Amino acid sequence: MPRFKLTIEYAGTRYSGWQIQKNARTIQGEIDRAVRSVTARKDFELYGSGRTDAGVHALAQVAHLDAATSLPPDTLRQRLNDELPSDINILSAVTVPHRFHARHDAVARRYLYQVSRRRTALAKTYVWWVKDPIDVERMRQAATAFLGMRDFQSFAASDAAREERSTRVLVDRLEIVEDGDLVLIAIEGSHFLWKMVRRIVGVLVEIGRGGLDATTAGRFLIEASEVPARLTAPASGLFLERVYYPNDARETTVRPATPIRPAQGPPEGGHYIRT
Repeated sequence: MPRFKLTIEYAGTRYSGWQIQKNARTIQGEIDRAVRSVTARKDFELYGSGRTDAGVHALAQVAHLDAATSLPPDTLRQRLNDELPSDINILSAVTVPHRFHARHDAVARRYLYQVSRRRTALAKTYVWWVKDPIDVERMRQAATAFLGMRDFQSFAASDAAREERSTRVLVDRLEIVEDGDLVLIAIEGSHFLWKMVRRIVGVLVEIGRGGLDATTAGRFLIEASEVPARLTAPASGLFLERVYYPNDARETTVRPATPIRPAQGPPEGGHYIRT
């Protein structure tokens, strides 16, 4: 039985996360249904690199699929996409050795969060619109506290702490970049606890707003606090950007997943004429 490595992009807005759930529509559930339809088999394994929460998107989620089929990888990809809804797309399918495991072999994950400084009609499901002014330099100052091996107990949902047993996570990189009306937060680490990234973003944005002092981020890593949970950023702005495996080159450029054009008013010195 061949093993395929699938790289998948999806808009998570309409789904209750990655993992199959009873009485809920999920990304894994939709791909599972497509595999059954294409291969006419029920005895297969579909295993993701990790879970994404309800409403979270992915630019390159990775899964492995063990399925008895004679279809070449690219034909399998095309036929699965024919069965999938338009907001889930398999970017690539390649045959890999059976020792490859989508989750256990991953050495790092990279997430991207998009904060919008303006109201947007076209990208509202892919950003968090923050109405208040944001001081990006204050956010960058606070972000340094998260780098390295840290205890993220205050930033993890209680269920995640029990499931993962340890709340210590290695964060290799955290960058904050301004791109027009977007503030992009890219975070890369060994793994991430449930809701951890959204709570980091929520705390950073609150610091950028002036609601918290920049030194508070570091204190949340030393003393247990309920504040990060109350500041959890919405799922809409979060993207699983990359899953890294041994020998993969690391991404160094922070770019928007869904660019927002600058808001445009009348030409300088002029006005619009209504018709």
